[in-house]
Amino acid sequence: MPSQIALPLAPPGSGQPTRIVIGNANQAAYDALANPQGWPFNTAVLTGPPRSGKSLLGLWAAAQGIDVVDDADRHDDAELFHRWNRAQESGRPLLLISGSQPWEIALPDLRSRLGGSLQLEIGAPDDAMIAQMIEAIAQQRGLVLADGALEYLVPRAERSFADIERLVIAIDRLSLERKVPATMSLWRDALESIRGPEQARLL
Repeated sequence: MPSQIALPLAPPGSGQPTRIVIGNANQAAYDALANPQGWPFNTAVLTGPPRSGKSLLGLWAAAQGIDVVDDADRHDDAELFHRWNRAQESGRPLLLISGSQPWEIALPDLRSRLGGSLQLEIGAPDDAMIAQMIEAIAQQRGLVLADGALEYLVPRAERSFADIERLVIAIDRLSLERKVPATMSLWRDALESIRGPEQARLL
């Protein structure tokens, strides 16, 4: 079953997630980040789809003493090469997080070195992880879902981190706009609002 780990530097009420859901999609990445001693060249590269929690895992990893470069694909190759060399000299693990898939690296020396580093990828969430994500996002937003929400929403949700987040946000928005509890009729309308009426009717 999925679990959750607490995030540092994200106190309740800050508007930021305070926990990360750990499940099938990111368990291997989390396990590797928890044990960086075995990383080849003291370096790991983390990739994954949008809104999949890469930066949140990076925040947690930084609190464990790992040198983290988020959005590494937007950094200068020479700067990253310097960070890689520093990881070899200092022995401090280096985590590079890339939002690009594939990540096109222009500097040959950096490309070859990162090719030999540990490659971590966040995959697609399964039903159990989706259920925990819906609960976690709803809790973060102060949204109370009526009984049966997970049984209804999980089979109908896209296996996409971004889509799951959009779905819960849509439910919350409609609930606030209409000043009604988040029950089945509202869940259905939220699905229609993000998928369109034709797709929603197929669910």
